[in-house]
Amino acid sequence: MQPLIDNARMFGQRPEEFARLAEGQSPDVLFITCSDSRVVPALITGARPGELFELRTAGNIVPPHALEHPTSEAATIEYAVEVLGVKDIVVCGHSHCGAVGAVVRGDDLAAVPAVRDWLAHAAEQPKCEDPADPTVAEAVQNHVLTQVLRLRSYPCIERRLAEGRLGLHAWFYEVHTGTVWQHHAETDAFETL
Repeated sequence: MQPLIDNARMFGQRPEEFARLAEGQSPDVLFITCSDSRVVPALITGARPGELFELRTAGNIVPPHALEHPTSEAATIEYAVEVLGVKDIVVCGHSHCGAVGAVVRGDDLAAVPAVRDWLAHAAEQPKCEDPADPTVAEAVQNHVLTQVLRLRSYPCIERRLAEGRLGLHAWFYEVHTGTVWQHHAETDAFETL
């Protein structure tokens, strides 16, 4: 913990770099990714403070849109689209994902009931030829595509897509190589950026 504290102390000693951030935020991208500590959106993209609006959930799950049961995730998505006016949304899954791996393998999650219930409620079983693969790459990529489809069901996103004012992107990050892959609709395949 001490290195984090030391960096936080030094971080605040550069006020000139951050003064403009007090004027508000206007990110162009909503970046939806997993809560996994190995996935750092600003590091992956090179974004500076104020450039990404982030939504991090276990397994980068986008819950189904349901007005009668609002979620924090839905509120974040709606705020990013309607208030901040983001132009693009990236859903970024990652290799070695514990959440997707647990779903694919059917792990016993009785010891972590909140995780079990979140995954059961929000995640569908992604297609995976080899559930024993520790990277769960195929499953994560399919899972990311499912989350992008779910986003399309959100009224604010559906409207912005119809107006041509929003782009949706499916990414896959390999934690063991640092490589980022993007899904291409034309080929229905993930290819390196």
